[in-house]
Amino acid sequence: MSGQFFERLRERAVQIVAADHLLARLERGDRLRVKLGLDPTAPDLHLGHLVVLDALRAFQDDGHTVVVIIGDYTAMIGDPSGRSETRPMLTQEQVAANAQTYFDQVDLVLDRSKIEVRHNSEWLATMTAADILRLMGKATLQQVLQREDFSDRIKSGAAIGAHEILYPFSQGYDSVAVKADVEIGGTDQLFNLLFGREIQKAYGQEPQDTAVFPLLEGLDGLQKMSKSLHNYIGLSEPPEQIYGKTMSIPDPLIEKYVRLISGLDEREQAEVLAMKPRDAKAALAHQLVKRLHGEEPARRAEEDFDLKFRRHQTPDRIDEFETGFPIRLIEAMVSSGLAESNREARRLIEQRGVKIDGVVATGDDPLNPASVVQVGKRRWIRFVVK
Repeated sequence: MSGQFFERLRERAVQIVAADHLLARLERGDRLRVKLGLDPTAPDLHLGHLVVLDALRAFQDDGHTVVVIIGDYTAMIGDPSGRSETRPMLTQEQVAANAQTYFDQVDLVLDRSKIEVRHNSEWLATMTAADILRLMGKATLQQVLQREDFSDRIKSGAAIGAHEILYPFSQGYDSVAVKADVEIGGTDQLFNLLFGREIQKAYGQEPQDTAVFPLLEGLDGLQKMSKSLHNYIGLSEPPEQIYGKTMSIPDPLIEKYVRLISGLDEREQAEVLAMKPRDAKAALAHQLVKRLHGEEPARRAEEDFDLKFRRHQTPDRIDEFETGFPIRLIEAMVSSGLAESNREARRLIEQRGVKIDGVVATGDDPLNPASVVQVGKRRWIRFVVK
């Protein structure tokens, strides 16, 4: 069974570092400690997290211990992975509030009774200045600056906060603290995961094997799904929102979503992908809501979407307006010509004449990439990333 499990893992992963070593451990029957770090930079996990959560569930089902690290300490630094600018530093109160929401969301996929949940403030917040100096002495500044995010910023002249250098050291030390045998993450985390191997070796531990998995593009169809980019579908969002947002994903993403996060077997995936794009998205939307909320909420969400859009003859082709995100409703209406002024936009909203993705707007709400705004009975615009 270990060989079959490893092959399934390799099929889903983009890369496994020390693959032969991992396979040997599995064939020996070793019970492994498998680490995933989650930084609570926003209150929601999103569909992109399903890729790695499903991999963790596979490890659980194979008898291994899953260690989920809530990065309540590292979230205050901010992960520089994939960033062209410094993240804003969060307060302890913001991080604590966000972290509290993660547990219920992780339970949607993982068996809580088999999860070891840790907060990295347990060890990082108690470090003395001498401890931090010793940790930072385990690698060189040149090693850290090799990461693509930093090298790109240096070339472009963008700032790198001195505190950001601490992030890979801190995440690497997480692996030391929990004695991780395996760490998984998205492809954007490869540097951090490999850096963790080096930190473990420096502390006399056997380095963790690592597996990285594909990133899921968000509603804009361009950038990875991200809370900070406002292009995500949250795991804890209401069924109607998950369904409606899924229906708005660009057609080229249908296959990737079906294969990576639908939870369908190969035969069921093939059936969905043989459908017309609109029908395939409807099947995917139903399946995702079913995974996260159950069959009955999925059925109600489907009926709700059908009532709001199909029966009210929403046009198949909707004009698109390119804009930057984040953007709020009133600004979007004025810039796109749906309203002549802020005053008119507010009046239309107060008269309940404006809808966002089929839901009546009640105020100056933020828009997501690919949101459809309807004014009156005949004007629709989809807002996409500029």
